[in-house]
Amino acid sequence: MASPAPPLPSRLPAWLGALAIFVLAFVAFWPSVAGGVLWDDPAHLTIPALQSWSGFWRILTSIGVTQEYYPGLHGAFWIEHKLWGDFLPAYHLLNIGLHAASACLLAFALRRMATSPADRPASELATFWLPPGAEWLAAALFVVHPVTVESVAWMTEQKNTLSLFFYLGAGLLYLRFDDRRGVGDYVLGTIVFLLALAAKTATFTLPPALLVIAWWRRGRIGWRRDVLPLLPWFALSVAAGLVTVQVETNYVGAKGAAYALTFGQRLLLAPRILWFYVGKDLWPRHLLFFYPRWDVPAHAASWWPYLAAAGVVTAALGVLSRRWRGPLAGWLLFLGAMFPVLGFFNVFAFLFSYVADHFQYMPCLTFVAAVACTVAAAAQGGPRWLRRSLAGVGGVIVALLAMQTHRLSALYGSNETLFRHVIAENPDSWMAHQILGSALAKAGRDAEAIAQFREVMRLKPDHADAYLGLGVILAKQPGGKAEAISLYETALRLREHYVEAHFALGVALSDDPARRAEAIEHLEVAAGLQPYFAPAQTALGALLAQDRSRLGEALTHYRTALQYHPESAAVHRGYADALARAGSLDTALAEYNAALRLDPNDAIAHFHLGDVLAHTRRLSEASTEYAKALKLDPNLTAARLHYAALLAQQPDGRDEALREVETAVRLNPNDADAHNTLGIIAIQRGDATRARAEWEAALRVNPSDRDARANLQRLEAQGR
Repeated sequence: MASPAPPLPSRLPAWLGALAIFVLAFVAFWPSVAGGVLWDDPAHLTIPALQSWSGFWRILTSIGVTQEYYPGLHGAFWIEHKLWGDFLPAYHLLNIGLHAASACLLAFALRRMATSPADRPASELATFWLPPGAEWLAAALFVVHPVTVESVAWMTEQKNTLSLFFYLGAGLLYLRFDDRRGVGDYVLGTIVFLLALAAKTATFTLPPALLVIAWWRRGRIGWRRDVLPLLPWFALSVAAGLVTVQVETNYVGAKGAAYALTFGQRLLLAPRILWFYVGKDLWPRHLLFFYPRWDVPAHAASWWPYLAAAGVVTAALGVLSRRWRGPLAGWLLFLGAMFPVLGFFNVFAFLFSYVADHFQYMPCLTFVAAVACTVAAAAQGGPRWLRRSLAGVGGVIVALLAMQTHRLSALYGSNETLFRHVIAENPDSWMAHQILGSALAKAGRDAEAIAQFREVMRLKPDHADAYLGLGVILAKQPGGKAEAISLYETALRLREHYVEAHFALGVALSDDPARRAEAIEHLEVAAGLQPYFAPAQTALGALLAQDRSRLGEALTHYRTALQYHPESAAVHRGYADALARAGSLDTALAEYNAALRLDPNDAIAHFHLGDVLAHTRRLSEASTEYAKALKLDPNLTAARLHYAALLAQQPDGRDEALREVETAVRLNPNDADAHNTLGIIAIQRGDATRARAEWEAALRVNPSDRDARANLQRLEAQGR
C-alpha cells in the first residue's frame, strides 16, 4: 500500500482545541442560561426535605427518596445546591461546561486510540491512523449538534452531561492502563466508572465498548489482556442495570398495558428507533421535546425493512473490516450506545414517545465521531485540495449546526415556550398539553389551563395527572368543589398510590364534617406514602388537632414535617397552633417566632402569636402582634375582633375597640362573630337597641349562632 499524502498543517495544540470547544459550546447554548424550571426539574433539583446532611445520606442510600435512584446525579445536585442554592443560571452554565468538557475528552480519547504512521507498518495505516485535527472536528460537531440541546439546556438532563463526562474519563483512564498496565490507572478508572454508573446507568455500555476498541486497535480480543480486566466492570454494570430496571418498573412506573409489547414487536421496534436516530444525527431538522408515539402493535409488522437495513449495513461493514476495521468499530460503538433505549427495556418515557433527543446524547457522540474520523481518514490519501475542501465543509457544517443549536436553546426558557412549540408541531402530544396546563395553572391563567387539561383527558382518558390538575383549579372556584372531589376520586382510581391526589382529596373533604374521617384517611395515606411531603403532614396535623383526643398524633405529624422541612414557615406556624391548643404555650411561642423569622409577612402567625401572648397576659406585646397582623391583612376579621377584645379591657381603649369592630363588620358584613362582638360592646355602652340589631344580624348570617341567640334571650328577659 502506498504511503498516504502528507498531512495538513501540524496538529492543533490541545489547549487551543479545548478553548475553541468551550467557546463554541457557550456561544451555541448561551440562550439556555436564562432558562427556567422545566417539566420535572423540581423532582431532580434537591427538594427541601433532602437539603440537609442527613438528606445527602438518604440520597446515597435510599431508593424512592428521589425520582430515580441515581445517587451520583442527585448527590451532585445536592452539592450544587449547597454552592449556589436556587440560582438557576449556575446549573445551566455547569451543564454547558460538562458538555464542552466531554467533547474535549472525546478528542483526547480519539487521539489516544489512534496511531501515527511511524507506529505501524504501511499495510495497517488505513486501520489505525487518525489525521491530525480530525479529533477536534469530531469534538466540534458533537458540541454544537442540535440533538444535544435537550440534554444540555434541560437541567434534569445533567444525568447525561455528568454521566458522559465520567464515562469518557473512565474510558481514557482504561486506555492508559491498556497501554501502560499501571495499577493506579485501573483503580482510578474503576472509581470514575462507578461515578458514571451512579450518575446514569446507561453508561453500563462502557465495558463492551472498550472491547470493541481493543479489537479496533489490535484486530483481536485477548482473554488475559482485554477480557479479564473488564470482568469487574461488567459485574458492576450488571448490578447497576438490575437496580435501575427495578426502580424504573416499581418506583417510576414503567409497567402496565402501555408497555406490553411482545419480543417480536420489540425486535422490530429496535431498528425503527435506530434509523430514526441515524436520520436525526445526519439531518437534525424538526427536533421536538416530544415526538409522536408510534402504535407498535399496529405497525411493527411493516418495519422489517429497518431490520433488514441494519443487517445489511452491519454485514457490509464486516466485509470492509478485513481491510479497514474503523467503520465497523464505529458502527458497533453506536449500536452499543443505543442499546439501552432501543425498546428492549421498559423506560417510563416510552409512555408518551419511544424516541427522545436526550436518549441519543451519548450515541450522537459515537456517531459523529465515527463519521467525522472515517471521512477524514478516507480523504487522507487524496489530493491536498480535497482535504482542504473537506476541512472547509466541516467548518461550514459546524457553523450551521451551532446556529440551529442557538435557536433551539432559546425554546428552553419556560414550559410555556417549549411546549407550545411541541404542540404546534405535534398537537396530539398529550404530555405537552399536560405540562403546558400545569404551567398555565401555576401562572393563574385558569381558563387556559382548564382547556389544556380537558384536551389531555380527550387524548388520554387514563392520565391521572390531568384529573388532578383540573380538580385543583375547580376546587378554588365557587361551586366547583363537588366536581373537584369527583376528579380527585377518578385520579385515584387510575393511580391508586397517587400521593398528590390523596392529599388534594383529603383537603377537599376536610371542610365537610360528615366526611372528616375520610379526609383523615386520605391524608394519612399521602403522609405514609411520602413522609417528606410536608403539605400532607401539615394538613393532617391541622385536621387531627381539631380533636383534643388526637393532639398527640397531630404534634407527631408536625414534627415529621419539620424533620424534612425545617425551613418551612407554614409548618412551624401549624406546629405552633397545635402546641397552643395542647397548652404548651412556651413552646408555641418559640415556634411562632421561628415561623416569623422565616416569613415576617405571615399575618396569621402574627395573629396567633398575639393570642398566645394575650393568654399569658403579655398584653402590650399581644397588641403589637395584632397590629402587625392587621397591617399585613386588613381583612383578617378574627384578628381585628381579638384586638378589639384586648382594647376593650383597657379603660381608655373602649372607643378604639368599638371602631375596630365596626371596621370588621364593614369589611365583612357576613361575619357573625363580628356582629356578635359589636352587640356585646353596644350593651356595655348601654345601647340595647344597637345590641339587639347586631345580634339579629348575626342570626341572619348564621341562624345556628348560639351566642347571638343566648344574648337576645337575655336581653328579652331583662325587658330591654
